[in-house]
Amino acid sequence: MNKLIKAMCLSIVLSVAVFAQTDNTDEYNKNEFYVGYSNQQVDGGRRTTFNGFEASYTRNVSRFFGIKGSVSGAYRNNRFGSSVVAGTTVTTFTAEQDQSLYNFLGGVQIKDNASQARFKPFAHALVGVAHTRSKISNVVCQGTNCPPPSFSSISDTGFGGAFGGGLDIKINDRFDFRAIQVDYNPVYTRSTVDSNIRFGIGIVIK
Repeated sequence: MNKLIKAMCLSIVLSVAVFAQTDNTDEYNKNEFYVGYSNQQVDGGRRTTFNGFEASYTRNVSRFFGIKGSVSGAYRNNRFGSSVVAGTTVTTFTAEQDQSLYNFLGGVQIKDNASQARFKPFAHALVGVAHTRSKISNVVCQGTNCPPPSFSSISDTGFGGAFGGGLDIKINDRFDFRAIQVDYNPVYTRSTVDSNIRFGIGIVIK
């Protein structure tokens, strides 16, 4: 966690440092679309890996400041089983668990959006809504004490945020490559209080 905090601070410092540059050009990218792969390290008693996507749009109101909206989804499928021993009888259960986590966030981004800039560190602070879901299906019971088949689905909605940053590298006048994005992604719902970490990589369309 200390390394993550240091990385976030470094990203913010690098982003703010662009204000000290002497290039005063008024030419900057007004719109920014991002789509990429998202690796979500989800807290939940023990950290597990979710895989998914993130898409965002930023409207840059100045060379260094933009208003940003972001949507992300992360998913995990897990098959598990257990056995119950009662005397000489063994009952075995297996099932599948499908989990998902969505973030619908908005906030601000600091970044040098000059048209000719090649390396573009950025920092952002986003808040909004997080939605979690867990579904149990394909329950299989083997033994003499099997209950009737049952299925369950639990979902919850609450606060979500993303605080971090990363680095974009210019490919050409239309595209940048997002080499890395790292976010602290807290999620607070009635059933979940998680301190997640989110990694991203993808393409920026200008």
